[in-house]
Amino acid sequence: MSKLIFEISMSLDGYVAGPDPSDEDPLGVGGEDLHEWAFATRSWRESHGRDGGEEGPESDLLQESIDRAGATIMGRKMFSGGEGTWEDDSHRDGWWGDEPPFHHPVFILTHHEREAQEMEGGTSFNFVTDGIETALEQAREAAGDKDVKIAGGAQAGQQYLGAGLVDEMLIHVAPVLLGGGVRLFDGDLGDVEVEIIRTVESPNATHVGYRIQK
Repeated sequence: MSKLIFEISMSLDGYVAGPDPSDEDPLGVGGEDLHEWAFATRSWRESHGRDGGEEGPESDLLQESIDRAGATIMGRKMFSGGEGTWEDDSHRDGWWGDEPPFHHPVFILTHHEREAQEMEGGTSFNFVTDGIETALEQAREAAGDKDVKIAGGAQAGQQYLGAGLVDEMLIHVAPVLLGGGVRLFDGDLGDVEVEIIRTVESPNATHVGYRIQK
């Protein structure tokens, strides 16, 4: 069975998004700084249809993550920043442009039904209204022999962790202090035991892989 991997970038003080999100700063004030390490890599730029970028351990790590994922799960706010009905969502088609960087099926956790949305480049957005287990079941079927990635946000990751469904985490710790925003780990997640299975260090971030003890 494919693994469920929770991967996300986090500030040194534990936030995955900054305070005061807006159309100009969808990740909150300073939130985009968490991903500067990725923006510089060749693998990130290639996945977004761009040229250039730096090669090296971080680019290799990101490429490995891209290659092993056959489906992605994300929360509604990561998809579009919205809440409520889709008609009231000013970004109802998502943040990701006409050719999103996933290139595989993406399953969005939402309370509001919507038809699947086929995009350029092999990405499809599928909207799941009946819980995290159903979304995971659908994602695993779509992923085949590959793994399923939880790409965020924090609430989606917390739900899967609390349910004991996550197999591994890959946390990219950026040398950034946000001072507020959305915490990666907030509230009672139950008895979760982890072990470090990998670390990759650079001047841009520290990347730590964890296995969830089951």
